[in-house]
Amino acid sequence: MSAQSADALYANRRDFDSARRAAAIWRADLTREPGAFEAAWKLSRASYWLGGHGTVSEGRRLFEGGVDAGRKATVLEPRRPEGYFWMAANMGALAESYGLRQGIKYRKPVREALETVLRLNPAVEQGSADRALCRWYYKVPALFGGSHRLAEEHLRESLKYNPNSTASHFFLAEMFLDDGRRTEARTEWQRVLDAPYDPDWEPENLEFKDRARRLLETLR
Repeated sequence: MSAQSADALYANRRDFDSARRAAAIWRADLTREPGAFEAAWKLSRASYWLGGHGTVSEGRRLFEGGVDAGRKATVLEPRRPEGYFWMAANMGALAESYGLRQGIKYRKPVREALETVLRLNPAVEQGSADRALCRWYYKVPALFGGSHRLAEEHLRESLKYNPNSTASHFFLAEMFLDDGRRTEARTEWQRVLDAPYDPDWEPENLEFKDRARRLLETLR
């Protein structure tokens, strides 16, 4: 099956079977041709999506595979940002799955990979490296380098690439609520609901809108 067909399957990733089939194609491509950069980073991306929608044990297995695929992409094309970004995304998801005590070991490689993306192309995936660094600074304890101020700076930087990003507005609201800024949190979650759908990110848009709708109800 062609790479174009795998892309079409992944575009329909709300159907998890479709996403699994896309991942299987990219995995087979990478096995057959170890130098297939596109297959490597796209497998890493698919692993991240699938890992976030399964059981904890399934998720960890998929995230670990996503880290490996992303790392292969960085070796194949060290001047391209995609491998670094999706490797970091999978590492971050692994860290969250294990909790603070075990997950903190990932803090340095995640930040280094995301900072590499910023050096290579900060606009990749609509500023997702800045958004991911926001999550890094937000989730990591201050003792280990975390900072809500830096988290907000990175998140606002990400919005320069897509002012309507449902992910960025959702995370900004989450941080505002944690800081006791309830009115600002409500404003940001309403922006999530009002944002137009992005055809490239529609499955993610739908999930963030659903979560924002439910959270807004709790603040009324």
